[in-house]
Parts: sequence; structure tokens; C-alpha cells
Amino acid sequence: MNLSLNKLIGQRPDIQYGKTERHTPDWLFILWMGGTALLSYSLVYALRKPFTAAEFEGLTVAGMDYKIVVSIIQLIGYVCAKLFGIKYISELQPQNRLKFIIGSAALSEASLLAFGLLPLPYNIVALFFNGLSLGCMWGVIFSFLEGRRTTDILASIMGVSMALSSGVAKSLGLYALNQLHVSEFWMPALIGGCALPCLALLGYVLQSLPKPSEEDRALKAERMTLDGRQRWALFKNYMPFLSIILVANFLLVALRDIKEDFLVKIFDVAGSGYSSWIFAQLDSIVTLIILIIFGLMVFVRNNMRVLLILLSLVILGMLTMSFISLRYEALQLSPVVWLFIQSLCLYLAYLCFQTIFFDRFIACFRIRGNVGFFIVLIDFIGYLGTVIVLAVKEFLNPDINWLSFYNQLAGYVGLGCSVLFVGAWVYLYRRAKRRASEKVMPLETAHAY
Repeated sequence: MNLSLNKLIGQRPDIQYGKTERHTPDWLFILWMGGTALLSYSLVYALRKPFTAAEFEGLTVAGMDYKIVVSIIQLIGYVCAKLFGIKYISELQPQNRLKFIIGSAALSEASLLAFGLLPLPYNIVALFFNGLSLGCMWGVIFSFLEGRRTTDILASIMGVSMALSSGVAKSLGLYALNQLHVSEFWMPALIGGCALPCLALLGYVLQSLPKPSEEDRALKAERMTLDGRQRWALFKNYMPFLSIILVANFLLVALRDIKEDFLVKIFDVAGSGYSSWIFAQLDSIVTLIILIIFGLMVFVRNNMRVLLILLSLVILGMLTMSFISLRYEALQLSPVVWLFIQSLCLYLAYLCFQTIFFDRFIACFRIRGNVGFFIVLIDFIGYLGTVIVLAVKEFLNPDINWLSFYNQLAGYVGLGCSVLFVGAWVYLYRRAKRRASEKVMPLETAHAY
């Protein structure tokens, strides 16, 4: 395995450590760099997601369920960050990444402290700033990994942190509530306070990582900043495809965020007798499977082939998710099996576009740009969908059965996304054939880092 990997992607160039040069084996570089990114974004989850473990039973704001209000407020901040990030992340210079990470994490923890200090219901405003401060962290951390020969493996390691960290964050929240007896309002600040210094340290490690080599740039295209004119030109050039992906992710992100924020209502841990660590255990298995699938893509050199394989896997996952959701009563699956399949299918699709898909898309069409632009764009559309779904649900039917509501939503989202991704597959296939016949490779102009 190590010999094959080294043959495929080559030996790492010398890396400077002060005045000392050292040859780093590929497997060690992947573990070092990928592991740092994974842990970094896991800590971002520790600053954002632990409050979802609390139920805030019996609390309301203006007649609405308190937890739903808090979730919507945080999401509004998150959506605002994504909107600003379309410009900011596209133009962010490498030397400013560490400052951004530390500043965002500090603002996030300050907002969690305010959430515990301020009286009800005014403390809900604090979570707006929590979402605002963390909305661009994924794009910034991912920018350290993109455009490398090993990006498929590095991105898959980082990307599955979303699946792994979500369950861990909930389990930590439940542990703090049930075993440490921390209040629901101070629990997020406790967990975030432990995560903040660790994230700052890992940010420094990321900043010290070597830049992509000449061979990396030759294989994956050089990554550039994009100003407003160039972003619009890029979007227009691939408008049919990107529009399909945006609509699909509007549905996917809304479904994922509802699952993440309200899983304790969908899956009754206390009533079922399962351990509070069940989420972390299931998500760890899902994480391993997705890591293997995405990591194997490094052995497929043809970028278009990888894109078509990924879309095929996503279509299969969406159809499976739709089937077990709409046939939930008839299948009589155990809660653990149902949750495992749901998580695997949903995260396979979601993480595909958050990790290696757009890195390969840029390399395939030799686009002069960066992955951050695509990710914040689809995230802005997706999280906007989450806010809309939660608001409509609360105003139209606040007493809905969460399990039934989620299964219906997942079933229809799966069907809709299957159709959309088939359209995306056909578009890419036809564009690749046309490009091959014309023997022309489009280039967008941009400012180099």
C-alpha cells in the first residue's frame, strides 16, 4: 500500500524546519497533515454543536420552542457568514489564515459565555454571533489542503470529521449534562473553553505546513484568489451544472442540519436504553467507511472519471436513503440500523461536495480558482434552506412527530436529489466528450496567491 502510494504520488519534497531539511514519507505527511485538519475542524464542532445535546424542555420564546429558536438564530448567523465568505474566502491570502482561525474561535467562545451569562430569552442573540464567527472555518482550514497530489486522502480525512465530530459533540454534551450536571446554558461554554486553545495550536501547525509543490500544481492546477468579476465569470461558465448542485445541496444541507440539531428528539436515547455515546460510536463507523471510499480515489488519476464515480455513489446513496425512509414502517429496522444507513447515505453525499469533488472539478477543467469559493457558495444556499424548513415547520405544525417528519423529509429529499444528480452526471459526461473532441481546455484568469 505504501509502495503503491509512493509510486503514484511520489516522494515528498524536502520540507524546511528552520535550517534543517528532512525527507518525509508520504504516509507520514498524510497522517500529519490530514490528522491536523481533522482535529482542527473537530474542535470547531466543539465550539458550535454541543448545545444540540440539550433539549431545553418546556422553554418557549414568543410561543415557539426555545431550542428551535436558538437553532434558527445560530443558523442565521451561520448563513450570514457564508454570504460574506463567498467574497472573503475567495480572496483570503494564505498569510492571514491563522489570524482568521484564532479570531473566529475567540469570538465563538465569547458568544458561548454570553449565552450562559445573559438572562432568558435575550441570551439567544449570543448564538447568532457564535454562528457568524464559525461559518467560514471549513473553507479556511480546507484551503491548507487543496491543490495537492494527496488532496483526495487529506480532504477525506478532514471531511469525515463532520460525521465523527457531530456525534462526539453530542455525546460530550450529554456527558456534561448527565454526569457532570452542568446546566444546559453553561455546557456549551465549558466544552468550547477546552477546545479554544487546542484549535489555536492546531491552526499554528496548519500555517507551518509546506505549500503545494510544482508537481502538485501541474497535476491539480494552481489555486488562485478570485475577485468579484472572476467569480461571476466562473459561475456563468458552468451555470447549468452549478445550478443543479446548488439546488441539490439546498436540500441536502437542510436535511443534514435538521438531523444534527434534533437527533436527540428523533432518536430517544434515554427511552431506548442506549448509551449516550451511541452517536459517536455509529458516526465513527460511518467515518471509517467514507474515509476508505474517498481515500481510494487517489489511485484514480483521471479527474473526470473520479467525478462520475462520485456522482454515481451519491445517486445510489440518495436512492437508498429514500427507500428506507419512505418504507420505514414496512421494513421494521432497528433504530441503530436505521440511523447507521441514514448517516452513511447522507454524509456520503454531503461530504462528497465538501471535500474532494470540487478539488477534482477544478483540476479536471483546469479552472484558475479555489475550492473555498464553491464550498461557501453551496453552504450559503444549503443553510438558507435549513432556516426556511425549520421556520415553516414551527409555524405550521410545532407539535409534529420528529421521527415521522424526518423520514418524510429524507424520503423526498433523496428522490429529488437523485434526479438532480443524474442531471449533473449527464452534464459532466457530455461536457467532457465535447471538450475531448474540441481538444480545448478552458482557463479562467485570476490573481495568483
